[in-house]
Amino acid sequence: MSPPVQVDGRTLSLEDVARVALDGVAVELSAEARARVEASRAFIEAKVSSGERVYGVTTGFGRLADVVIAPEDRTKLQHNLVRSHAAGTGQALDRAAVRVLLLLRANALARGCSGCRPVVVDHLVSLLNARVHPRVPEFGSVGASGDLAPLAHVALGLLGEGRAEREGVERDAGELLREAGIEPLRLEAKEGLALINGTQATTGLGVLALLAAERALEAAEVAGAMSLDALLGTPEAFRPEIQDARPHAGQRESARRLRQLLRGSEIRESHREGDPRVQDAYALRCMPQVHGAARQALGYVRGILETEANSATDNPLVFPESEMIVSGGNFHAQIVSQALDLLAIAAADLAAISERRIERLLNPDLSMGLPAFLTRSPGLRSGLMIVQVTAVDLLAEMRVLAHPASVDSVTTSANQEDHVSMGLAAARKARRSVACLERILAIELLCAAQGLEFRRPLKAGVGAEVAHTRVRERVAPLEEDRVLGPDLDALTELIRTGGLDGLADLEDDG
Repeated sequence: MSPPVQVDGRTLSLEDVARVALDGVAVELSAEARARVEASRAFIEAKVSSGERVYGVTTGFGRLADVVIAPEDRTKLQHNLVRSHAAGTGQALDRAAVRVLLLLRANALARGCSGCRPVVVDHLVSLLNARVHPRVPEFGSVGASGDLAPLAHVALGLLGEGRAEREGVERDAGELLREAGIEPLRLEAKEGLALINGTQATTGLGVLALLAAERALEAAEVAGAMSLDALLGTPEAFRPEIQDARPHAGQRESARRLRQLLRGSEIRESHREGDPRVQDAYALRCMPQVHGAARQALGYVRGILETEANSATDNPLVFPESEMIVSGGNFHAQIVSQALDLLAIAAADLAAISERRIERLLNPDLSMGLPAFLTRSPGLRSGLMIVQVTAVDLLAEMRVLAHPASVDSVTTSANQEDHVSMGLAAARKARRSVACLERILAIELLCAAQGLEFRRPLKAGVGAEVAHTRVRERVAPLEEDRVLGPDLDALTELIRTGGLDGLADLEDDG
């Protein structure tokens, strides 16, 4: 059994997020974080007892912040807040996404700036460990004043209300809590607001999109190396001297990985002498520049998400050491929204260069002697003709998804929230874009592997050969026309599960 992931509000890694969301690893609140949460709560209770006016604690919310709430109504205020804000709609988020929401909200509260009781964090942790997942609709946030509706649906599950899923079955949340031995939570002052006011839906979907994009980028390097060998390309453009002359870190790393994947290629040696071409097309020659740009973009996105995952993003924030409760704007997801727009742009460009390599593999005017559509009897057979059409359809979708959401803003809450980030829209489309990228890369893998069949008995580079073997473990060579959808699904799953990771981590060729 893997050790539990410690929730402390400060050190959660994206790999920890993946372990909890995808692998179901248990979670626990650290002792240090529990002490901070207790101190924060004690400070809130002292303020409430003193009669001081505190936004969202002794007052209403948003435009209704001027309404003072009587002491006997403050618990009801918090429950009303959760119920009224659970106004999401659309398809339910998948289990992994809901687990990320639960984890990130627990981690944000564990920072000790939210004024809730430790039992609130404990309940989030208990849902994770019992694998009870509230139903969270995909629409309902503009990424400012927090991801209110998605997080309200999570909070509703803590109350034992609404619907939830466990072991693949959706039922009444209260029933699932009882079966798991979890008492429904009764909210006290500030706690409903602490649960729903934050960027965790935007950030959570963004983390899942980023992790998938990083795996897809590794697959793009592998597919590109296979395509280059199949097309009798040259790795000369990947030489260290060229990268050192323009030393962008991402470009240098992509070139290094391509060199390693292509090391020892017999195909390359077969055409080293007497090849009339001076240089390859950009889709082959410029892989370090294009893949490297995506590599740096994803590195930037990772930094933003790592910081956001360990941030307090609700309002107001509680600072017991400074004896302050201060209203601010940490719930505004602009920086995350912009980063996820960049992710979608980078994914679209990776897809675009991959589709051009697919075209070169299938087009007999460009493929250096490969048969049309990579079939032995063009005309009688269509071979892989239509997979390029599928790639173009996917690419068109990605280009629409690459339009930024973060530049949009529609005023909400009676003009109180007059600039918003559209963060959840950016996160949804980033995740969808990466899913399209995985499928385009699966198409390139299918075509590149088939292209290498026509170069036999010569072998491709060491890493490319291992990739070819892994493709062939899932998809047979194309001898006769067949239904290709299952092949593409199998290779998409190979990419999605990291089946091509590590192939570039071979001995460097210098």
